[in-house]
Amino acid sequence: MSMNESDKKTFDAIVIGSGISGGYAAMELCLKGYKTLVLERGRMVKHGEYPTADKDIWDLPNQNVVPHEEKEKHYFQQNRLNWWVHEDNKHWINKDSEYSYDEVKRFDWIRGHHVGGRSIMWGRHCYRWSDLDFEANKKEGLGIDWPIRYKDIEPWYDRVETFVGVSGQAEGLSQIPDGKFLKPFPLNCAEQYFREEVAKVYPERVVTPGRVANLSEYNPEVHKGLRGQCQSRSRCGRGCPYGAYFSSVTATLPVAEETGNLTLRSNSIVAEILYDKNSKKASGVKIIDAESKEEIEFSSKIIFCNASTVGTTAILLNSRSESFPDGLGNGSGELGHNIMDHHYGMGVYGEMPGFEDTYYKGRKPVGFYIPRFTNLNEKTKKESYLRGFGYQGQISRSRNNPSEVYGKELKDAILKPGPYRLFMSAFGEILPNHDNRMFLNFQKKDKYGIPTITFDAELRENEIEMRKDAVKCAVEMLEAAGCKNIGSFNSVTAPGACIHEMGTARMGNDPKTSVLNKWNQMHEVPNVFVTDGACMTSSGTQNPSITYMALTARAVDYADKQIKAGKL
Repeated sequence: MSMNESDKKTFDAIVIGSGISGGYAAMELCLKGYKTLVLERGRMVKHGEYPTADKDIWDLPNQNVVPHEEKEKHYFQQNRLNWWVHEDNKHWINKDSEYSYDEVKRFDWIRGHHVGGRSIMWGRHCYRWSDLDFEANKKEGLGIDWPIRYKDIEPWYDRVETFVGVSGQAEGLSQIPDGKFLKPFPLNCAEQYFREEVAKVYPERVVTPGRVANLSEYNPEVHKGLRGQCQSRSRCGRGCPYGAYFSSVTATLPVAEETGNLTLRSNSIVAEILYDKNSKKASGVKIIDAESKEEIEFSSKIIFCNASTVGTTAILLNSRSESFPDGLGNGSGELGHNIMDHHYGMGVYGEMPGFEDTYYKGRKPVGFYIPRFTNLNEKTKKESYLRGFGYQGQISRSRNNPSEVYGKELKDAILKPGPYRLFMSAFGEILPNHDNRMFLNFQKKDKYGIPTITFDAELRENEIEMRKDAVKCAVEMLEAAGCKNIGSFNSVTAPGACIHEMGTARMGNDPKTSVLNKWNQMHEVPNVFVTDGACMTSSGTQNPSITYMALTARAVDYADKQIKAGKL
């Protein structure tokens, strides 16, 4: 797939980024017959190149802990997130020392520059949006109205879920519509008990197996690429040698490669999208080779921007011309604004009594999920905040590690499992706000001459009030299930920490207030599409990646039809 020795400069389509949405765009374009160039700013990674995938903790330096000195030197902005960077995954995470950013207000930005992007590192939770999400802005008078509704994207959820392979359990809940599920990774005995006890007291709070892009069962006719069934090792964040979870390097890019239409160029930093004022379209892109620093231009009929929310918008802002002095397609002035994430760091933990004579097999890749249950209707309306939150958690048997015994007593004790312990954390919606933004500092450039990305965003009153209720509701559920030694936490995180960045190039009906139309097409530059998180108009409570993929498949289909009709 490498074209480093090729001098070809013209393609039917260019895709910027090889992560979750970029890989999907590449596959759909290649399957439709378009000669497609995928540009990835990071290094090449192929399936199987996962250096820590088969290592146990005792095989890793410092029992998987990155030394403080190393974090201070290379991960100084991410050092606030000590739980994130470890010896087993640090090779996937950008070093701040090599690619820093600035903050007016704190922003915790975790990036992975390599082929596959964060599709190698993601948490894999997949939940559909509903009209509760798509209609919220209009009903509440916030931001702008989404230009689509659930019916517009439903068939694309069907298509994407079937290919991706999402394990889950149908629950008939309107706020997270059921999908095309593989069999779920079932709740263990303690989690099932928790589900039943919570339902007795709070029937609107549904504890269900998490819906994840791990193959609980494998169908070679459907799950194309380099994939196999999940082995329940729970080492997903390192890269899976079995290809059991969905990623660009195991699924979409291999399928694209099989068509013969894919050209993948790694170490290619996209500096800007080139604009032709005569045709009023983008003519191609200019890249900087990360190794040689050579500037190269590539041409194409259409361009898909999938460099991640922040990466895509940084490229668009840097694509300045006489026609667009403030960034490509930025006549609305909204490019870079309305940045969102989910906020978390609030939740509970406790001990689940009983079940001492039970255990479970393997380390399944997901625990339980509790979908949003507040502000669904008048009955569940909250006066102190808008929107809501969901929970992700698990119950597992803890290690029995007594602190006051030694020798043979200690050896005997640690061979016996401890009690079941529950942990769950809330993921809350952040409202769209024009003042939450990112921008470029053109006076401060990196070694490639690229302006520095700067963040100016924060949690606001609605999020702060929501966090309090999320903790309160969580405690209530543990009490309902008879948990002991209940504790709670509410450590206010900065935007970015949840790694669900959204917004900055939002969809909308009006070109005066939005960057993209209902097809993820730029209002002002019709052959440029944005289908990563930058397109989002609100943030919902659900993990967003499956929605990005559905929007991507839909946008490619639209672009293809427009090209064949001679309209693009």
